[in-house]
Amino acid sequence: MGPGNPGTARWGTNVPLQADSPEAVVSLARREGVDLVVVGPEAPLVAGVADALAQVDIPCFGPVAAAARIEGSKAFAKEVMDEAGVPTAAFRVFTDAAEAEKYAVAQGRIVVKADGLAAGKGVIVAPDAQAARDAVRAVAAMGQAGQRMVLEELLEGEEVSLMALCDGERYVLLPLSQDHKRVGEGDTGPNTGGMGAYCPAPFLTPEALAKVGEQVIAPTLAVLKKRGTPLRGVLYAGLMLTASGPKVLEFNARFGDPETQVLMMQVDEDLLPLLDACARGALEPRPLKQFPGASVGVVLAAEGYPEAPRKGQRIEGLDAVPSNAPVFLAGVAKQDGALVTAGGRVLTVCARGDSLATARERALAAADAVRFEGRHFRRDIGARGLRARS
Repeated sequence: MGPGNPGTARWGTNVPLQADSPEAVVSLARREGVDLVVVGPEAPLVAGVADALAQVDIPCFGPVAAAARIEGSKAFAKEVMDEAGVPTAAFRVFTDAAEAEKYAVAQGRIVVKADGLAAGKGVIVAPDAQAARDAVRAVAAMGQAGQRMVLEELLEGEEVSLMALCDGERYVLLPLSQDHKRVGEGDTGPNTGGMGAYCPAPFLTPEALAKVGEQVIAPTLAVLKKRGTPLRGVLYAGLMLTASGPKVLEFNARFGDPETQVLMMQVDEDLLPLLDACARGALEPRPLKQFPGASVGVVLAAEGYPEAPRKGQRIEGLDAVPSNAPVFLAGVAKQDGALVTAGGRVLTVCARGDSLATARERALAAADAVRFEGRHFRRDIGARGLRARS
């Protein structure tokens, strides 16, 4: 695994690697005789890692750069959605910040998005004209990512995540999950990369979920294939369940955290053969085997996250976490033999239960056991799912 962290080191060998360097990834894969490369982050995909692997006939679960643009450029994603007839929010694209600001203020309630990659922080929801002005200025200050921006209508409803394993044409749906983007409880504060998730989310019946696959995943894959850039990997649709039906907020081209952790805990089969089949264009569409009950993941974040997270705080209490509550390390490093914080989202504590309520209780109890200076997390992860079930 490259570059890895102290968590991945427990399960394999970490290798120093510049992950967004196609040449470095190809060199490592050749040296180790790798049969399949699974790309996690978005930056290596946009940089062309999958393209470089294809040139040397090494299968890769992850799309080529031209297909990864569906995440790397919000404007490109909207263009694909238009061509595919995928339901989405009304929008306009701007390259002039002054024009964008004028339009945003006139609209009042609006969503402002950086066109490029912004580590999950390039989306600002503006409820009024002043917030809209501030949002445009904030996105414009994001450097290259914000040189072009997408302004779209503010949709209302439940926001959920649907991921599909894709081989460029066919797909297999993963269970529906719900992320919690705002840093504070009750969905308050700025957007983050995600403060926690649960799965399955109870807002779509199996029939409705299948219909979203037919109306969103299938036509998007068809357009990308027609353009000569089939997407082999994950197509992640961020959906808003509006009164007029599901609409796509954004696409990602890879597994998204923290939803992936709870998804993996719900899947009752080995995913490796499916990932390999996707990479080789030989996926057989079928329902996934799933565990009953639900899984919940709670993100423990560093002090100051998402604006300016503190690093270097010693992490304690991991040995007190029950064995049935796995901990996924993220922004963590080793320093003088101890684990310390090394990023904004430090780790995710997960738990599964025969009900969403039980899974939440277990995850929160385990989160309480982990300590580091300035840590904060949301205690309402999954609460909306509980209300929907009541």
